[in-house]
Amino acid sequence: MSAPSSGEAWAPPTAAAVQDAVRESVATRTPIRIAGRGSWLDAGWPVAPDARLLRLDALRGITQYTPGDLTLTARAGTPLRDIAEATAAEGQWLGLDPWSGADDGGTIGATIATASAGPFAQALGLPRDIALGMEVVTGDGEVVHAGGRVVKNVAGYDLTRLMTGAWGTLGIITEVSVRLRARPEVDRTLALAHQGPPESAADTAALLRRLAMAPLAAELLNPLLASRLGVSATGSSVLLLRLGGNAERVDSEQSEAATLGGSAVVGTDVWRAVRQCERSCRGAVVIRWSQMPSLVAATWRHALECCAGCPDALIHASLARGVVRAIIPAADPSSDAGALARVLGAGGRSFEGRRIAERLPAPLWSAEPPAGGVDRLSRRVRLAFDPWHILNPGILGEGLRNPLGSP
Repeated sequence: MSAPSSGEAWAPPTAAAVQDAVRESVATRTPIRIAGRGSWLDAGWPVAPDARLLRLDALRGITQYTPGDLTLTARAGTPLRDIAEATAAEGQWLGLDPWSGADDGGTIGATIATASAGPFAQALGLPRDIALGMEVVTGDGEVVHAGGRVVKNVAGYDLTRLMTGAWGTLGIITEVSVRLRARPEVDRTLALAHQGPPESAADTAALLRRLAMAPLAAELLNPLLASRLGVSATGSSVLLLRLGGNAERVDSEQSEAATLGGSAVVGTDVWRAVRQCERSCRGAVVIRWSQMPSLVAATWRHALECCAGCPDALIHASLARGVVRAIIPAADPSSDAGALARVLGAGGRSFEGRRIAERLPAPLWSAEPPAGGVDRLSRRVRLAFDPWHILNPGILGEGLRNPLGSP
């Protein structure tokens, strides 16, 4: 496969073609910007400006599906919605429902590469729990197979987990094997309105832990997001509970949930609506705060404080994981000297958890600290898999060129 002309993207249709593209890139010292269907290119730090785009959307299709084993293998460019349709026919589903990309052509490869999670993460597993194996093309053009296509694999180096969440910096994922789940007999979503002030809404998490119930998802929405979704007419915060199981279990859990306050049954489409709110805010700032789930109330209050100067912020919290996300529409934050302070919470009270920028307009990334991959061990791991530092250079906030030198 020959290198494309200037400005043209690679679109390899096979893993062998991806391998050829990487080897061409090594030969010409051209960095590569890896993309699935290109629906989330504003996530992560900007990649080297001279990087050539390599799109994997032509690498598409389910290559193996064994319903009896609850396993599926698909090429990296396969949209999540294609997998959802195929597994629904067998009464199964993939427990990945990432907040970003699922309804915008998001692919299985990009989801695993970025370790993107959604509301089911606590109940059904994170991407690292769901990925069984993968095929990867490393930065020196070698094809590596990690893990397998079955739930139980032989012992050895867990390269599958290493590649998951590496943002393509260790290799280009070309195929993924995942574990599936049986769909529950009953799938019901409740909306519980919180009548107190927004800052006290996350205290509901402590009450949930005392109840004998294990919801598929428990997501808290700030008043603006709840109003946007049409699940609150009173300007209150709302807790979305997704219950799954047999009818007896779901009815019992619904009765328990009623002890938290008034509730109403809403359609499961509300979860898609939450994701689409972010999709509609092109150019938005998206920030994530997290710490121990038992401290989610403090994390929630911190996020509200940080976003106090952003009245349009849409904020939601995954209570069981202790994660709070804020989606902040930004028309032109680069022209507002105070935008960065408001968005990132500068000047607010100290926060002992972790804060990560998921999306930022390009002018704001320079003020954000690196996400990872800058310690010496991480750099050496990267050197082993990408010796020429050509795969997504800069996407983790690290230097654009190899700090350890080229081979």
